[in-house]
Amino acid sequence: MTFDRRSFIGSAAVAILLSTKASAMEEIDPANVYALIGQMMAAPGKREELIVYLAEGSADMPGNLAYQIWRDKVDENSVWITEVWTDEAAHKASLGLPQVQEAIRKARPIIAGFGARAEVEPVGAKA
Repeated sequence: MTFDRRSFIGSAAVAILLSTKASAMEEIDPANVYALIGQMMAAPGKREELIVYLAEGSADMPGNLAYQIWRDKVDENSVWITEVWTDEAAHKASLGLPQVQEAIRKARPIIAGFGARAEVEPVGAKA
């Protein structure tokens, strides 16, 4: 049996993230959340520093249901970020938060590039 790896990973990650905030989800319709999975590459040897900046910048973001940073097990310079938001507007608004702007300022010099990015929805969600 074949499957689309990105869809499988995306659905699994969103399901995991949504289950970690069960009490918040009682008020949120999973079909309407905005969820992203993206890959970011650090300059060689700078992945841990990048993770620190991402973690610092992601604290206390209104509308954020989950924000997790994952180390790639194969690429020592790559991280994957999974995000679940109440809606797309909350995600866009977060980009203007002071701590997010500061994280972007610190991280920009050590970001080597971006890989795959997907907007995903939980399995069974109805639009």
